[in-house]
Amino acid sequence: RTVYCKREKIADLVPVDIPINLAIAAAWKIASQPSNAIPVYNCTSGSINPIRWGQLETMGMASIRKYPMENVVWYPGGSYKESATINKICQVTLHSLPAYLMDTMAYMMGKKPVMIRVVEKMHKAQKAIEYFATNEWAWSTDNVEKLNMELTEVDRQTFNFDLSALSWPDFIDDYVKGTRQFVFKEDLATLDQARRHSDKMFWIEKCLQILLFIVFGKLFTWLFC
Repeated sequence: RTVYCKREKIADLVPVDIPINLAIAAAWKIASQPSNAIPVYNCTSGSINPIRWGQLETMGMASIRKYPMENVVWYPGGSYKESATINKICQVTLHSLPAYLMDTMAYMMGKKPVMIRVVEKMHKAQKAIEYFATNEWAWSTDNVEKLNMELTEVDRQTFNFDLSALSWPDFIDDYVKGTRQFVFKEDLATLDQARRHSDKMFWIEKCLQILLFIVFGKLFTWLFC
């Protein structure tokens, strides 16, 4: 529910099939037109079809809510934090504390506690991308564009590595659906059921937020009024 990054920075995402196709085309170029020069092909999207972390946040959340996972324990939410300190505070309050609470309840019920380990792994993964989510780089794609122009129309379709026509909202939709279907092994036929469950979690979240607002309001009144 919280990630440290800079929204205005370019994410420079690339679908995995793009560098594969580019590598095949580059191998053809080198084999058919040998040269003493060593060409460099930067497979990046930042200078061709950029997407910023802020856009990714908005599109990603919309896709996750459109294609929710089955039996989620909370309504999908959260936001990027541009302050490392605020993000750390949110990690403790929104990730670690609920995980400890859930694992304590699981232990008392005789079940195996797993949430703390899940949260620790998630924080490690977030730490690994922080450097890239808070910085950006400018890469030249001249060689990639020249190589694309040398291909026949048929080869451009077969070994497509042109990112200029990529629709990021459609790609992210497919990414979320693919994760749901192939990583979590959830049947797309259960989407309607998952959406109903997600809607229920939405209203539960809102009720709890209202309850907490009332409790903290009364506590503030009791302490300072």
